[in-house]
Amino acid sequence: MPAEPSNTEIGYPRVKNHLSRFSNEIMPPVLLIGFVLFAWQIFASRSGLSDFILPSPSQIIRAGWETRALLAGSIAITMLETILGLAIAIVFGLLIAGAMDLSPVVRRAFYPILVASQTVQILAIAPLFIIWFGFGLLPKVIIVVLICFFPLAVSTADGLASADADLVALLITMGAKRGQIWRMVRLPSALPSFFSGLRIAVTYSVVGATIGEWVGGSAGLGLYMLRSKNALATDQVFVAIAITTGISIGLFLLITLIERAMLPWYYAARRAEQWEQAGIY
Repeated sequence: MPAEPSNTEIGYPRVKNHLSRFSNEIMPPVLLIGFVLFAWQIFASRSGLSDFILPSPSQIIRAGWETRALLAGSIAITMLETILGLAIAIVFGLLIAGAMDLSPVVRRAFYPILVASQTVQILAIAPLFIIWFGFGLLPKVIIVVLICFFPLAVSTADGLASADADLVALLITMGAKRGQIWRMVRLPSALPSFFSGLRIAVTYSVVGATIGEWVGGSAGLGLYMLRSKNALATDQVFVAIAITTGISIGLFLLITLIERAMLPWYYAARRAEQWEQAGIY
């Protein structure tokens, strides 16, 4: 009778699989970014172009360090606008998605409006919010909400609608109420879709806050970028771009970690499927 494999022998393919995923998914973008920055540094320093046209990465880092005191307050304001707007968008998105799932009439009424809302250019209506609500926090938060709630509402509504119909029918035959079906079937099935929409929304949230500050703000990274542009400080413009990009990536990774913590069953099923396809048992 053959000996059973030890825990080490069972776990080794899984560890190897994780290392392979890391090398395949993480290393290529890291190496590409490093190569681009290195090539950028060499080209900027040897091409003879003015720093106004193309500052080098080292000059951009130096400009960020020299304006760190101003940047600290700007980052705090932009983050506050982003978090508030994203939180409100999540609430509105979930409420609209739930209403559309509960009532076909509401879905037919709201869905075209949701789509139409995304055809309106934010840059076109942002000045109106400044006129109506002033130069404070509120108009920037509204802009973030308008940008973020659409992917949240649509993704969550689609997730709720994709619940297993056979399982729902089984619960109905067992006498389950609508609230029980929602809690046991619809909400769990909608969570992956909700987080997919949230990852999209969070990447645009910083952009929305920056647009509001650009159009009419008294503080924030958008105003920092606008003043740097007016002062012809190209390196500081790149600083603002790099920081907003970094914030967006950081929020995206945070949402991904939260999703993995809240949906272990979903990722366990995905890993099991991948291991089965790869012949790892």
